[in-house]
Amino acid sequence: MTQDETPRAAERRNAGRFLWWLVTIQRRRVAAGSLLGVAWMTGLMIPPYALSRAIDEGLEPRHWPALVCWSGLLLGAGGINAGCAIALHRRVTRIRMHASFRTAELVASQSTRLGAAFSRQVTTGEVVTIGMQDVVAIGNALTFTGPGFGAISAFLLATALLLSVSPPLAVVVLLGVVVMGALISPLLGRLLRVDTAYRERQGRLVTRLVDMVTGLGVLGGLGGKTLLADRYRSESRTLRHHGYRVGAVTSWVDALGVGLPALFLGAVTWLAARLAAQGTITIGEFVAVYGYVAVLAVPVSFLIKSGRDITKGLVASRRVTRFLSLEPDTAVPDHLEPPPRTPAALTDPASGVEVRPGTLTMLASARPTDPLAIVDRLAGFADSTALWGDVPIGRIATAWLRERVVLADNDAELFSGTLREILSGRVDRAEETLDSAVRAAMAQDVVQALPHGLDSFIEAGGRNLSGGQRQRVRLARALAADPEVLLAVEPTSAVDAHTAAAIATRLRTARTGRTTLVVTTSPLLLAQADIVHHLADGKVADTGTHSELLAASARYRALVAIDDHGKDDGHGDDTPLAPAAHGAGE
Repeated sequence: MTQDETPRAAERRNAGRFLWWLVTIQRRRVAAGSLLGVAWMTGLMIPPYALSRAIDEGLEPRHWPALVCWSGLLLGAGGINAGCAIALHRRVTRIRMHASFRTAELVASQSTRLGAAFSRQVTTGEVVTIGMQDVVAIGNALTFTGPGFGAISAFLLATALLLSVSPPLAVVVLLGVVVMGALISPLLGRLLRVDTAYRERQGRLVTRLVDMVTGLGVLGGLGGKTLLADRYRSESRTLRHHGYRVGAVTSWVDALGVGLPALFLGAVTWLAARLAAQGTITIGEFVAVYGYVAVLAVPVSFLIKSGRDITKGLVASRRVTRFLSLEPDTAVPDHLEPPPRTPAALTDPASGVEVRPGTLTMLASARPTDPLAIVDRLAGFADSTALWGDVPIGRIATAWLRERVVLADNDAELFSGTLREILSGRVDRAEETLDSAVRAAMAQDVVQALPHGLDSFIEAGGRNLSGGQRQRVRLARALAADPEVLLAVEPTSAVDAHTAAAIATRLRTARTGRTTLVVTTSPLLLAQADIVHHLADGKVADTGTHSELLAASARYRALVAIDDHGKDDGHGDDTPLAPAAHGAGE
């Protein structure tokens, strides 16, 4: 994607401007398609003309040289038109696919740009609908750019040829096209309204479906599957009703797109036959009139179909432009400040948490949501008064913050690709770096179990990995990035005690001299910490080393004892993931 084709560069003011922008970024391809469209559709008028000349100048007077000459032109025109049609189809396909893929790239790029604001500003169902249907509708709308200009040119040429044969017939053709346009326009307006309502409901229903699928385990445990299924069934019936309305209007547009040109052809042919019977026009001219109008049915039908496609494209473009207009931050600081040039402490005045540079600090809390809110504030994913050194985190540009501070939680997305690509992230990393990160995360067995090691393909979301394997891959990815500040949320919640102990030791070694904050209640991890903040009601209640807190705080001892007794000492690699942050990810 070039600089001129980024979400910010794309035309986002309205749907029509966005479609026009998609035309301008491939103007050469569109211009070539338009020329081919004009050549093909105007070329369709040559065979009727050549056939009429062959009849009037060759067949009727039995002038064989003229008959052969015009027949040769008829044959040559057919061959050229066939070639133009093939070239036009190839060109229009490229225009359509380029528009669809470019829109999909913009949507993907915008999703990345929104970052943590994505889930707060847009529903999953809306983005899924855009990716699956709207990009296709936008591509189909641009099909007009090739044959559309050819259809208009063919209509003008047919009118001129009919004027040379019979002005009354030309007037009838002009009036007929105007009448067809008048009949179709209200239907296209209605299609725009009902399709817009349908797409909105469809996006909401897809969102509900995604929520049900991702939360199926929780719903089953709470006994809410039946309730949610009934609600989904009801909304699905409502969507089906709206789909029938869209289908009804679309069927009328399609029916008129085929039926009106046929009626139009019949009416003009009847008038031309009467003129031929009266001797006003010749037999050859009658054949030509029939041929012109029959051929004219092709561009007229195409224009009607294009009206339908453009209408659906406008509906889709509205959704895309609305999504592209979203901004990552709801409130942009008046004056951005650079982050500290050297390692500095992270502090959260709201809770009293301080993360000193170069230390392994841990947060322990009986209420899981409290430390998650703290790491969100320290990572800049939530508005707060948190500081990095003396600089308010809210005043640091997001790009600068993400370069040096990484939040790794259990909801971080694993995209499809090779394990090497997943661990490397945005840049290619050395084999030694990946091996060290894998070893520190105790993920060697994950690599060894895969058929091609680091080059094995991982499905989207890590579906071909167990819960514990996904957790360790996420931790390895964060360690491979080697950020200045790492904020890790429950990195050992889905593994057994033996693996957790090894991760605790190796994490400390891997992050020596680097600032690290870990949210956990695991005594195996807490024992490795330089500083432990014990939270109560979202604020620091006790601070010290793990052993100091065990000796001084009864509440801390109770918290750690609960985790210690609840930890599975067996093979807990497939246990469900513990609740984590909102998915800011690495």
